[in-house]
Amino acid sequence: MTLGSKIAWDDTVLPFQLDASDMRGRVARLDGVLDGILKQHNYPQPVEALVAEMALLTALIGQTMSLRWKLSLQVQSKGAVRMIATDYYAPEKEGEPARIRAYASFDADRITDGAPFAQLGDGYFAILIDQGGGTRPYQGITPLAATSLSECAQAYFAQSEQLPTRFSLSFGKSSEPGKPEHWRAGGIMLQHMPKASPFAAEASGTGDVLTASDLVSGAEEENWNRVNILLETVEDLELIGPSVSPSELLLRLFHEERPRVYDAQPVRFGCTCSEERVRQSLSIYSAKDIGTMTTEDGRVTADCQFCGAHYDLDPATVGFDAAGD
Repeated sequence: MTLGSKIAWDDTVLPFQLDASDMRGRVARLDGVLDGILKQHNYPQPVEALVAEMALLTALIGQTMSLRWKLSLQVQSKGAVRMIATDYYAPEKEGEPARIRAYASFDADRITDGAPFAQLGDGYFAILIDQGGGTRPYQGITPLAATSLSECAQAYFAQSEQLPTRFSLSFGKSSEPGKPEHWRAGGIMLQHMPKASPFAAEASGTGDVLTASDLVSGAEEENWNRVNILLETVEDLELIGPSVSPSELLLRLFHEERPRVYDAQPVRFGCTCSEERVRQSLSIYSAKDIGTMTTEDGRVTADCQFCGAHYDLDPATVGFDAAGD
């Protein structure tokens, strides 16, 4: 696809509600966020696609939660892509953007030309919610028993939170004359309105995996099926959004469901790493341990997997011996 200049609704998540069917949802469009994430690494294209999909899911899911600090999505697998990790940081103040970061760990010699999801093996998809100091982190998991990461996320919500949820996503490389290719993504999340706290259920991660259809019946099932049939008419270019705004897309898809939109949430690429955090993480090690980490040049170095920041420290100033001084 060919795009012009930056679009007003890029890197935003638009919340909405379908009043006629008791559904809520989000429309997300990512452009600069993906550039910030992917330019830090030289990922093979299947890995880039998996990271782009995870970042898009993170934006959609993070915006649905009353989050005070951080939401994390993780994939752990025995395949060529061993791990994918994303973090969504809630806005610190009203009107500020949320921040997203992501990275993947993989075995380059095992990457194939197959579909991105085929690069994953047996493993699990996890959602972790950390509301900050003084709270107990929440974790839910589901096996990678699907054909895409979005299907894993749907299974998570059905299994762990008993919330019928559907994702429709599109992502890929865009190009325009005189500019390098870059990744762009867009998607819709649909979810039945919760009847209880989404944190009430504990994840099992074992046994048969529930689906959204297992959780609805009667009028709720009719509404769920009708809205999903409408969502299936969406086209990839409508999701990615070079010419159709999120509100226009919602009217096109769901005008009979009485869509109601709220204020869009901006999202940006952002990392929380710092020299202070690196020093804090090294404060548990003794001088002997620090010695084993010291390079031939007499320095202790650390690199942030998320943003590529490089930290170069004097070994005499790190570790609990240094902290004790």
